[in-house]
Amino acid sequence: MQRPDWAPDTIDIERPSVARMYDYYLGGSHNFAADRAAARAMVAAVPDAPLMAQANRAFLRRAVQFLAEQGIRQFLDIGSGIPTVGNVHEIAQRIAPESRVVYVDVDPVAVAHSREILSGNDRAVVLQEDLRHPERILAHPEVNRMLDFSQPVAVMIVAVLHFVPDEDRPDEILRTLRAALAPGSYLVMSQASDDDRHDTGEREEAEAVYQRTDNPLVIRSRRELTALFDGFPLVDPGVVWVPQWRPETPESTEDAEKAVFMGGVGRLGG
Repeated sequence: MQRPDWAPDTIDIERPSVARMYDYYLGGSHNFAADRAAARAMVAAVPDAPLMAQANRAFLRRAVQFLAEQGIRQFLDIGSGIPTVGNVHEIAQRIAPESRVVYVDVDPVAVAHSREILSGNDRAVVLQEDLRHPERILAHPEVNRMLDFSQPVAVMIVAVLHFVPDEDRPDEILRTLRAALAPGSYLVMSQASDDDRHDTGEREEAEAVYQRTDNPLVIRSRRELTALFDGFPLVDPGVVWVPQWRPETPESTEDAEKAVFMGGVGRLGG
């Protein structure tokens, strides 16, 4: 397989990456044959997979708009993926140009392309790090140069949590992040769920596809996702299918469960 100019030499282009598969679902071009093959297998198993990615990206956009309207000017997007149209910095800085954004991703392709996209933007940076090590993210010099943790920060963990197994203690990860935040900060999360979906065959096939990657899929219920917002009281409408979270039109909520992702936004009190 030929390595494109933009692909770092250190990455294995023969092994699918969840970030690059997501890029493929969104119509992006920063993916390899292995990623496309895995993504097509996922679409064969779950035909709504591209719709899921698009619905989740629309949820992120609406959430950032909501946060900017609440006066949030600092964003920490963990598991940000490969930049496509509608990134956090584009949305937030359109509303408030002074907004500062830190993107974090473990995938070197996502980080390399993000750096290219963000070149010349002194209010947005990207670093390579893993959600499973929140203490390293919080201690990173670029994070502390860009964000003032004495003021509210929005932490975005969108379409990532289902790649963190229970044994990696997502509750502890979120507790570490919460301890660093000032009152008035927000947490935005979404993740794959099978609540109210009765096709267990789809779930089993999807899990089999992601076993080929470094990040096997972990499906969680609405109850389990809601519990992970501990310490962040949910804003209306709570944890719902992502098309149902503050939709722009009533029509956009039809067949919302096909989006597969559930999400919500919580605010740290005090």
